[in-house]
Amino acid sequence: MDLRRWHYFAVLAEEMHFTRAAERLYISQPSLSQQIRALEADLGVALLDRSGPRFTLTDAGTVAAVEARELLESLRRSRRRVVAAARGESGRLRIAYTRSAPGPRASGLVAEYRRRHPGVAIELETGWTVLNIARLEAGEIDLCFVRPPVESPAVQVHVIEVEEVLVALPEAHPLAAFDRLDRAQIAREPVVFWPRANGSGQYDAISSQVWPGGVPPVVREEPEDEQLMNAVAEGAGLAAVPEHRARTLRTPGVVLRRLTDPVPRIELGLACRADPVGPLVGAFLALL
Repeated sequence: MDLRRWHYFAVLAEEMHFTRAAERLYISQPSLSQQIRALEADLGVALLDRSGPRFTLTDAGTVAAVEARELLESLRRSRRRVVAAARGESGRLRIAYTRSAPGPRASGLVAEYRRRHPGVAIELETGWTVLNIARLEAGEIDLCFVRPPVESPAVQVHVIEVEEVLVALPEAHPLAAFDRLDRAQIAREPVVFWPRANGSGQYDAISSQVWPGGVPPVVREEPEDEQLMNAVAEGAGLAAVPEHRARTLRTPGVVLRRLTDPVPRIELGLACRADPVGPLVGAFLALL
């Protein structure tokens, strides 16, 4: 069915005069009359009662006038939505945090994106680096926060923050008396760590900077930082934790100490697929 004819009929129903309607539509009166008859033929009903000196709308024509206005408004609305989506102003953006870094840098970026693009629905979840990268590669999410380095040719990582790594100790530990710790002091201390499989890049980056030889004497593994810090409080060992995460958790029974130079640091990255990005992801990267 020709949508143009619905537009012609909507204007005619507003004007109730062929000449004025034709002028508004920038077509000739005979052409308008022909198009209205074609619409009636499409529908199989008469829309105009032409028996009098001036035409009137039939019952079907009255309903058709309402439907025409609603149809045209729906088309205009659809056009606005399509254009907004192309500009990155609407749609759905799926983002995953990493458990070790839901802090102000990551959440601040998301909050600012919401402010600038209120028409975009943002779906947030939390995982860890390896899981987030796998889901990004599979197309299940659009963006994710990760701990570099990340080895995946299908993914681009943009470093957004660098933070210090602190040592978490039980508050009764003898080393808690020191403001800063030398690496030799902690070299043989039992260590609580999360599984390397959760994020081998971050695991190796921390290990190589904190422990001589790059191999921590791990005695216990915990799935994430909160359980890791609880294990430290229990006296299971010490742990190396990103500063913001460690200070946010504020685990009772745990003290935080810095290491002597060179200060260990790890990165926080924002990852997206290496394919050409769509407008929603592009707008987030532009904000970054």
